[in-house]
Amino acid sequence: MNRAVKKIGIMGGTFDPIHMGHLILGEKAYEQLGLDKVLFMPCGNPPHKLNRTGRATDAQRSEMVRLAIENNPHFELSLMEMHEEGYTYTYRTLEQLKRQNPDTEYYFIIGADSLYSFDTWREPGRICQAAVLVVATRDHTPVKELDQQMELLSKRYNGIFVRLDTMNIDVSSELLRSWHRSGQSLRYYVPQPVISYIEKNGIYKGNDSDGKI
Repeated sequence: MNRAVKKIGIMGGTFDPIHMGHLILGEKAYEQLGLDKVLFMPCGNPPHKLNRTGRATDAQRSEMVRLAIENNPHFELSLMEMHEEGYTYTYRTLEQLKRQNPDTEYYFIIGADSLYSFDTWREPGRICQAAVLVVATRDHTPVKELDQQMELLSKRYNGIFVRLDTMNIDVSSELLRSWHRSGQSLRYYVPQPVISYIEKNGIYKGNDSDGKI
């Protein structure tokens, strides 16, 4: 008898900080695709970016994710990309997961903005062979245009792209960091345990020292 295939979603990112948009996206993917669970996988910082003013450390970002998802039984924190090198390519992470769990089908969740830069990613074809690409609507991209881009990439890389039916949540971690620095409330945008952690540890008090994330 064949073993039942597990279906696991992956939400990657810096999560600096994690916010309600991330959580809603993970929950909608879980529901729409019938996933067994969703892994929230914060990426590591390269060694030369470990001490960025106004940004959270690797440990702080991981703890904020843990606090945000701790009450959801089908969300799980994965520290797979937290290691000494501080950075890994997506295709390597996915291929490692497939080797470790050959009975599992992975669904890698990305935003529409990432879809349009997918050609520039390292080994996009190998990413497509290791996981289904789940595309969330963002930046008010027209659905027809999004579907055309998904079809184009699907043919180019022999992959499966699925559009996630979810609302456009126009919020970013960069915007939330700037709000916090200026004294604006993060309530209802960030889970309260995460807000408390940010305030207790004095995170995001300095200026961002590099670009948007």
